[in-house]
Formats: sequence, C-alpha cells, structure tokens
Amino acid sequence: MAYTVLALKWRPQDFDSIVGQDHIVGTLKNAIQKRRIANAYLFTGPRGVGKTSTARILAKALNCKEGPTATPCQNCPSCAGINQGNSLDVIEIDGASNRGIDEIRALRENVKFSPVQGRYKVYIIDEVHQITPDGFNALLKTLEEPPEFAKFIFATTHPQKVMPTIISRCQRMDFRRIPVIEIISQLEKIIRAEKADVDRDVLFAVAKSSDGSMRDAESVLDQLISFSHGAVSLKDAISVLGMVEQDVLFSVADKIIQKDPQGALELFNGIIDDGKDPGVFLVNLIEHFRNLMVAKVSKADMKLVDLPQEVCDRLLKQSQRLSLEEIFICFNILVATQDMAKRFDSQRIPLEISLVRLAYNKSSDHSPALDKQAHKTEAHGASPAKQKGFIAEKTEKYSPPKHAHEETLEGRPAEQEKPHMEISLDRVKEVWKNAIDMLAGKKMSVSTYLSEGEPSNIKGNKLTVDFPKNCSLHKESLDRKENRDLVEKVFSELCKSEIRLSFVLSARLPHEQGAHENSFIKSALEMFGGRVVKEI
Repeated sequence: MAYTVLALKWRPQDFDSIVGQDHIVGTLKNAIQKRRIANAYLFTGPRGVGKTSTARILAKALNCKEGPTATPCQNCPSCAGINQGNSLDVIEIDGASNRGIDEIRALRENVKFSPVQGRYKVYIIDEVHQITPDGFNALLKTLEEPPEFAKFIFATTHPQKVMPTIISRCQRMDFRRIPVIEIISQLEKIIRAEKADVDRDVLFAVAKSSDGSMRDAESVLDQLISFSHGAVSLKDAISVLGMVEQDVLFSVADKIIQKDPQGALELFNGIIDDGKDPGVFLVNLIEHFRNLMVAKVSKADMKLVDLPQEVCDRLLKQSQRLSLEEIFICFNILVATQDMAKRFDSQRIPLEISLVRLAYNKSSDHSPALDKQAHKTEAHGASPAKQKGFIAEKTEKYSPPKHAHEETLEGRPAEQEKPHMEISLDRVKEVWKNAIDMLAGKKMSVSTYLSEGEPSNIKGNKLTVDFPKNCSLHKESLDRKENRDLVEKVFSELCKSEIRLSFVLSARLPHEQGAHENSFIKSALEMFGGRVVKEI
C-alpha cells in the first residue's frame, strides 16, 4: 500500500479536528444550526492553517445525508466522495490555472446545473486572488445571485489582491497563524498514533520553525522521522532545519550581560562553523531580546510570548539581570546591524562587531585620568578593589557652587561667586572619553547613550551635545532629570567648573556624517586597527 504523508493522513475531517481556528469553527457551526448559510465565503490567512480543509468540511456538512449538520457522518456517499476527492457536487478549482475570463464563463454556465447527489453544488476556488479582473467581473452577477443550490468558497493568502466588489459579496473569515503550543499538542497526538520516538524539544523546534503553519510542521516532522535511524533528537532537528536553538540564544545573551566579548565571539563562531545562517541567527537574537522586553514589562504574565512555560521561566529570570534601557540599546544595535549587513558581502563581520560592542565593558579600560586617581588611592593604602568606589564617591560628593542670592548655613548672604572658568570645546573633547568611562562605572545605560553623541558647541557653561536623527531614544533618556544631573556632575568634576548640558538631534542624517564620525564604523576601525581610505 502506498505511503500517505502525515500532512494528508492527518488532514482534519470534521470541525472538531481543526486546530487553532476556534473563532471560524464556532461561526460556521452556528450558521449551519441556524440555517443562515451565505452564498459565498472568503477564507483568508497564511499557508497551511486549514483554509481548504475547512472548505471541504463545510461542503460535507452541507451535503451530508444527515444534514445540513455541524457533525457530518463521514459514511454516506456524499461524505465519502468528498473525502476521496471524487464528489461530483464539490468542484475544486485552482485559481492560478483557471484565471482567465473563458474559464470563468464556463464556470458560470455549469453552475446552472443541479447537484447530482447532495443538496448543494459547492465551488471551492483556491488562490482566488490569481483570477484576472475580467474574470472577477464575469463572476460578479452569478456570485451575488447564484442558484439556490450553489455555494462558493474562496481561499486566498493575499486578500488585498481580491477585488473589493468580490469581497463585498462574500462573508470574510480570517484564519490566524496557529500558536506554537497548539501545534506541539497536535504533533504529540500524531507521534503517539504513529508510535514514533520524538523528544519534546524536537516538537518545540519543529513548531517554532513552521511559523504558525500546521501543514509545514507536519511535513517537517515527517522528514525528521525519515531522517533519523532511531529516536529523533534535537540534534537531528537542528541539522535538518538549520535553526539556532534556544539554549544558544540564552548563552549569547548571558555573555552580553556578563560583559564577555570573547565568549560571545566564540559562541557566534561555533554557530557559523555548524553551518547556520548568520541572518537567521540575527533575527532569532532580535526576537530573543523582544521576548526579554515582554518578560521585563509583563513579569509573570507571559501571554505575549508564544513559547513553552519552561522557556518563559528562563526568560523571566534572565530579564531580571537587564534594565529596559539596556534591552532597548541591544535592539538599536542589532537593528543597525541589519542595515550594515546590507552593505557587506558577508553578514559575519557586522554581527561580530555588534556582539563585541554589546558585550564590551567600557569601564574596564582605564583612562589616564582614572589611572592617575587609582595611583593616588593606592598611595594612601586603598586596595585596587576600592578604586571604583572611591571615584564614584568623589563624583557624588561634588555640588555646584552657590549663587549670590543663596544664603549660607549661618544665615549670612553668600559671597559673590567668582566668574565661571572659560571652558573651550577642545577641553570638553579632551575629557569626553573620561566622562563616558566614569559614567560607565555609575550607570552603564547613560554611558552607552552618551557615547552616541558628540559635543558640538559650548557657550558660557552650557554644553550642547548633538545626536543623529535616529538616536531620539538616546536624547529622550538623557533628558530625564536623574540622568542629566548625573552627566552634569561628571563633566563639572572633570572640567573643574559648573557645566550645564543641552541634548539636541542633529539636522544631519547618520549617513551624511563621515565614516570616521559614525560610531558603528569607528568601533570597527578601533577594533581591527583599520583606517578610512576614502569616504563616499
């Protein structure tokens, strides 16, 4: 006997077997029970979610000898004919190969003839959006006023390509992508019936790779069972699908949190050596940080993360080690990596740069000013472990000079404040890196945001910092009072004069800056010891 693939063998045969489309099933059942069956239906949605299967089940429900009924018997001649695909009363048409006006005219002539066995003559047109405008126009009148025994069911993955005049004559039903949990549940039922030995981790990998399509998931499972010589393991699934497992994504995120750029690079190189697509890894990593964001915001309520409970628990635990600002920083850098990768023949270099940039701990590189302070601390007997705390304490204790109208603790007017020391823009640029390093020891997100800016002007004691147009998030975060106060304290300490800051978005776009000014390219140049040969 010929082998039947799982996608056909497990195709739904009644409404109760349809997975993940409860809203559609409920509507159709009620319509049948109340005898409110429309002349035409338009089933829309992604591939493999049950549109054509639901159309066949609806045809059986209408033509069953017990019906119209929401539970067709599956045994009468009409049900058996539809199951075997040879019913004379259910005509399935491929819209791609019957798209012209001549084919639609033939359909319009044939629809006048009464059904042979059942009550209704049902036309199922798949990929109906392929029909030409002339063909649609020829169908309009018949669709609006068909014979009482004729029903039309259209299925399409591109409803926007169907003429509005056709849609207005149909009851539209939108099929959704099937959630991962429901796909896993169905796959478990299949492997039990097929007596296949498949790990649950494999089912999760298959469901995740199917992108909400039950048919795709069943096809991949069929392939994996054929591929393996015994039990189907996660290693087999990763080898066949070329996917990046969840453990690797968690490990890469851990390296970023731990500020271990070498470990992050080693993990990434291992992924490449295994033959994985860097683009797929990048998309999966962006999705992972999206899930961390949802976990951070929703806490225990993880309804927006379509993953098993054990993975959700790991996401919740890992999200506690990151702030929302740090997650947003990762988003910005990874999305910028996608744009940068379009300009390279290889996606590997931009990804390596971004992983090192995300995992790079700026506070580990001591600037000359910090080293000098460290030597002073050691000279007074402080241990190296206390150097960072000493610098932070000194920065916290700084307070701007009092103004003339303020009073001293003794109640006497304060002496007239001396004029501010004139600070030049060159002086600010000299201490810029030191300031970013000091901020990294106090609040990493503020340091990272400020590193994307550039001091552009200073007037009196007011320093203006420019950000590119795509860094509005950086500007808004630094404009918060607590962040602004922290940055002003550090600059006032380094410049030995009271500094006030103004953050603005530059009129220039990022690509209008020179390559040496672009922070992403600058990081690459510094890392690989490169230089700009020619700016375009």
